[in-house]
Amino acid sequence: MEIEASLLALYFAIWSVFYWFLSQYIASLSRDKWVEYVRSPDSDEMLLEALDPIVEEIENRMDEKLETFMGKFFGSIGKMTAQAKDLNPAADIKKAMKQGDWGSVLLEYVLNKSQLGPVLGQLKGSKTPEQDPNKTQTTPKTPPKFGL
Repeated sequence: MEIEASLLALYFAIWSVFYWFLSQYIASLSRDKWVEYVRSPDSDEMLLEALDPIVEEIENRMDEKLETFMGKFFGSIGKMTAQAKDLNPAADIKKAMKQGDWGSVLLEYVLNKSQLGPVLGQLKGSKTPEQDPNKTQTTPKTPPKFGL
């Protein structure tokens, strides 16, 4: 008995359609059973165990990100506070009064009244590490890190 090519192609098409419908039916039954199991109280413990490593990884990443943010944030706040103290005109007057140098007190007062105190404060703060021998740079510059 010989099977012609057209008959073979017809058998192939019929079986393909049959198996496609059969696989869709089996998949829907399986999906329904799985949804029913997940909604039951028996699955709660299994789901918690399955999701526990994911939750731990998220917590670890959030802790790392928070520590990095806090370090950068409080570091920048410290720098800004130091710069603000340098620009405070009253601080220079207080220093001069503590030293008992009345000439400096009058000079600071006149500069502040003429609004030149902040300008001179910025000039004082613009020294580079080479110009200021008392200040040493201990941390090397690192390039910024991008990504997670």
